[in-house]
Amino acid sequence: MLKKFILITALLFAILIFPVYAESSSNLDKLDNISDKALEMAKLKRYDDSEKMLTYFSDQFIKKTAIEPILDMDELRIITVAHNEALLAIRDMNKGDSEKINSVTKFRLVMDAVKSTHQPLWTEMEDQMMNSFNQTKDAAFKQDATAFNNQLNLFLSQYEMIYPSLKVDLSKETIQQLDTRIQYIDHYRPEVMRESGSQKEFEALQEELTSVFEEMGQDDTDPSLWWVIISTGSIIIMTLSYVGFRKYEGDREKPKKERED
Repeated sequence: MLKKFILITALLFAILIFPVYAESSSNLDKLDNISDKALEMAKLKRYDDSEKMLTYFSDQFIKKTAIEPILDMDELRIITVAHNEALLAIRDMNKGDSEKINSVTKFRLVMDAVKSTHQPLWTEMEDQMMNSFNQTKDAAFKQDATAFNNQLNLFLSQYEMIYPSLKVDLSKETIQQLDTRIQYIDHYRPEVMRESGSQKEFEALQEELTSVFEEMGQDDTDPSLWWVIISTGSIIIMTLSYVGFRKYEGDREKPKKERED
């Protein structure tokens, strides 16, 4: 009887936890969909509609985060900054089409990075970024200043677009390593082209970039879901252990009681 009671308690715990997880996931999905629609409108050059979606996102974002803490403080800050930049770019009449679209894309990638736990959208830029990087490296070794500067500028703009998303998905140490190497190459452009030792710097950065893109495809399970599974499993294991221990104690006491009788 006791065993059944504890097992039922464990199941009830799981049933109560899963709706909370599902609700959080649903709220993030809704916000993510709004950001996706804002980007679609921007790509179609329907900037008024894109602005409306961004404004609607702001309203929903405030409501949903006020009701439930679905995001941590870092994620709140990163999303807010990216959203404000996108809204300002869409409203700026002096911004070109590419600038507007890039700003909204940056925001869209951030929202997806917060929601996704496996292969976020920013990883789809791997081929573009690695192609720009390889051409930058080749131009540096050939000491082609024009090609080097053009390709490096392109790579930096791509890196800037996914940078907020990287801050969501990567550790601060990894971000700092990437920033240090990229800033060195950008700041010391003439030296990087002249010095033969710069090849090691490019190879180190290439290795880190490749590692970052590969690591994001390894774990496809939401950490929150793992927490639910582990918590429920722990309760069941403790329950079975307790029941087993009681049974063991009962079996050991039974001969003693019989002798006493």
